[in-house]
Amino acid sequence: MTTHSTARPFDTTEWRKLPPRATVATGARYLGALAVLAIGIDHIEQYSVDNYATVPTIGSLFLLNFIGAVVISIGLICPLGRLGRERADAVRALFALGGIALAVLSLAGLFVSETAGLFGFVEHGYRMSIVVAIAVECLAVAFLAIFLTANGTGLIRMRGRPRPTA
Repeated sequence: MTTHSTARPFDTTEWRKLPPRATVATGARYLGALAVLAIGIDHIEQYSVDNYATVPTIGSLFLLNFIGAVVISIGLICPLGRLGRERADAVRALFALGGIALAVLSLAGLFVSETAGLFGFVEHGYRMSIVVAIAVECLAVAFLAIFLTANGTGLIRMRGRPRPTA
């Protein structure tokens, strides 16, 4: 007895297809928000545990870094559907740029404090918290740059519609 099957053979290239841009953008946005939050957590840990709170100016900057990281992370993950798609994309792009700026400026501050000193404070050596900070700052820049590349800034969609006349 012979049986004939009309099923198509298994296509081995299906798993190689990339996900749509929206999926890549959403994943990169969430991972970028997580990395920015990790930057803030690392700074508040050094502020409280490593006694950076007692260092003039630097302690305040570490606290502000934590507050900024929390605000940026919340802005990246909160639902902005009520703003409309055009405005939501533009607002998310601004939060992503803020996250990139926070990460790059944190790295720059670290490298300046390692070499010449920053506000009279000089950092010595690469402790584990510094290595973690460098890693998550680089990850934040990478993920948020991927998000901006995949999603865009939303400005094109905003410009494409006619302006309301009053």
